Order: sequence, then structure tokens, then C-alpha cells
Amino acid sequence: MVSTFPHPSSVNLSHVRLEIRSLQPQLVEWRRHIHQRPELGFQEKLTAQFISQKLQAWGIEHQTGIAETGIVAIIQGTKAESNQVLAIRADMDALPVQEQNEVPYCSQHDGVMHACGHDGHTAIALGTAYYLQHHRQDFAGTVKIIFQPAEESPGGAKPMIAAGVLKNPDVNAIIGLHLWNNLPLGTVGVRPGALMAAVELFRCTIFGKGGHGAIPHQTIDSVVVAAQIVNALQTIVARNVNPIDSAVVTVGELHAGTAVNVVADTAKMGGTVRYFNPDLANFFKHRIEQIIAGICQSHGADYELDYINLYPPVINDPTMAEFVRSVAEEVIETPIGVVPECQTMGGEDMSFFLQQVPGCYFFLGSANPAKKLDYPHHHPRFDFDETALAMGVEIFVRCVEKFLSSHQNECSH
Repeated sequence: MVSTFPHPSSVNLSHVRLEIRSLQPQLVEWRRHIHQRPELGFQEKLTAQFISQKLQAWGIEHQTGIAETGIVAIIQGTKAESNQVLAIRADMDALPVQEQNEVPYCSQHDGVMHACGHDGHTAIALGTAYYLQHHRQDFAGTVKIIFQPAEESPGGAKPMIAAGVLKNPDVNAIIGLHLWNNLPLGTVGVRPGALMAAVELFRCTIFGKGGHGAIPHQTIDSVVVAAQIVNALQTIVARNVNPIDSAVVTVGELHAGTAVNVVADTAKMGGTVRYFNPDLANFFKHRIEQIIAGICQSHGADYELDYINLYPPVINDPTMAEFVRSVAEEVIETPIGVVPECQTMGGEDMSFFLQQVPGCYFFLGSANPAKKLDYPHHHPRFDFDETALAMGVEIFVRCVEKFLSSHQNECSH
């Protein structure tokens, strides 16, 4: 929620060019069309078809079917000769959430919902593509717009990179945004370095020895073992991680037992690990297994551990972060404006793109408490103030114009 930030009484759109402001009804229409037809990761066939139809109608070269449902559009500027390529990335998948909003554009797919703003990301990317295609004379070089599947999991960035979306022509830099209900409308959160955390997951099964609850000495109590493991895991951040490095170890699942008078022979737990410092990449897996193995051995129990390094941290290139900040300050005019130290322990597979080329991922404030559009991400009543759509297009377009014009003399010979 956004209670820590004062909400501006009004949002100044005077720095959003008239043509993009005039595009706002279309942006809303596209976003709501996508919102009504949400699809899970690698299943975004309707969404991809909608995107492709729009790009084709506008005469934009694009490739479909990348990493199942991904799309890459290419728009060539005509202002001057340049071999520079700027990529824009937008994710397009939804979540397995049953929508509770009572709006005309509510999800038509039972149990699936755009509860994180990806429908808005796709609409912003489409609006950017539309504008750039009709103003190719205003920029040099090439823009690649990457519509990515499966950000929520299992991750579409890596297979898209493997498929060559950053090649032919080679991308020099990449930008992307996330509509963010933790910031009010009319703000941008951008910073150099770590913006979002690494995401690691673990699942563990403890194997004890079941028996009668009244005769515990004949058993190996998997619940007792699991309880000690849960407590011990909390010492990792408290005592093994430098206090200057933010990190989280959360056990979110714990299942054991079938009756009150039976000692459970197995207990299952699962959790997540988050951190910003890339140097911790292999630390948590090793330390978690050390703790589990030691406690199990002390009780005579066995275990199985499945550990998944899902996404690395989102690390912004300092030069690109400063570039995006400078552009955002040209567009955003509120008492708050640009929030420089905005971070979250949430994760994003935009991180894989940022490992390959310099880039910047940033947050575009989208909450409006006055309209009750401030529910948190992944909530069944999540929604956002659609005024942010035109602001997102303006920021992307200015990034293209400014980045490529500054490199327009860098031509291949």
C-alpha cells in the first residue's frame, strides 16, 4: 500500500505530448481487452495473437512464437544512420488468482487474473510501438520491443535470450518498467544497482518414524525436527549475513500429520529466499542444507531437499539508471516525483536481460487511493490508475529519442 507517500491532489500531464495523451483511450481499451482475457505463463496465445494483429495492422516487422508465445517487434528510425539498438521489454502473463473486482473489464477466465499489471505493461509497449512507427523520422537506430511470456514463473526471459532476441541486430541497452501500486500515480522509482531481489525457492521433506502420540520414545518425530529447522533457518539472516546486506528467508509452507494422537513420520516444508547482493548467490543453498542436515542427524531423521535458483537480483546499470532518471524527471511533475531509493524484495526475470546488456528497470507509480486503486500486487482486487499508461508511453518514447539521438553518429562502416 502507499500510506508512506502523500498522494498528489492532481497529476500534471502537461509534459506528456498531446498525441500520446490522445492515445490514452486506446491504451485503456487495449489494456482492458487483455485484462479480460488473462493467460498463465507460456499459454499467452490470445494475448500474443492480439499483439501480433496490432503490429501487423501498423506495418511493424515482428517475429512470433519465440519461447512459445513471445514476440519481438523491430522499428527502424529514419532520422539518421546508426547501428545503435535500444530494447524495450514488457511481460504479458497473468496469475492463478480469482478476480474479485466488480468492473466491466473483469477477467473472463475463471481462476486467472492480471493481478500484477502485466496487462498495463503490454498496453504501454503497444502504445510505444504505435507512436514510434508513426514517428520514425524522429529517431535514429533501431528499437526492439520484446513481449515476454511467463515472468511470474517459470520465467520467459532466459528462453527468449537463448532464442536470440538480443541478437540480429545486437542490442546495446534495454529498459523496462513495472506499474507499481506501492507508489502513487505521478511518481517513478528508479535507482542504480539492485532494484529487486534474487528469488530462490526450496522444498524439503523430513523423514522420521511414525508412532503413537502417547509412546514418543518409539518414534522419530518429524514435526519436532521440522519445528527446529524452521527456527534455525531464521538465524541465517540474523547471524550469517552481513547486517548491511538485506536478505529474507521465509518458510511459507509446513505440512505434517493426520491425527492428534499420531506422531507424523513425514513433514514437508517450503519457502523462499531473497537478497540483493549477487555475491550471496550460492551461500543460502549451502547454509540451508547445512542446518537441515545437522538437525536431522541429531534426531536420526533423513531428508530430501529441492533447491531452485529461480531469478538473480535485478541490477540496474548506473549509467542507464541515471539516463532513465533524467528522462523521468522531464515527464513527472508532482510533489514527490522521482523516488531514488525505491527497492523491493520482490523478484523479476528482467534480471536475465540485465545480465546480458546494460539496462534499467524502473517502477511507474500507479496507485490512486482516492479511487480505491491501491490494492497490493497479486491481490484479487488489484487494479491501477490507468492514467499511468500514457505516462509510461511518454517515458519510453523519450528514452528512445534521447538514447538513440545521442548515439546517432555511431554507425557501422
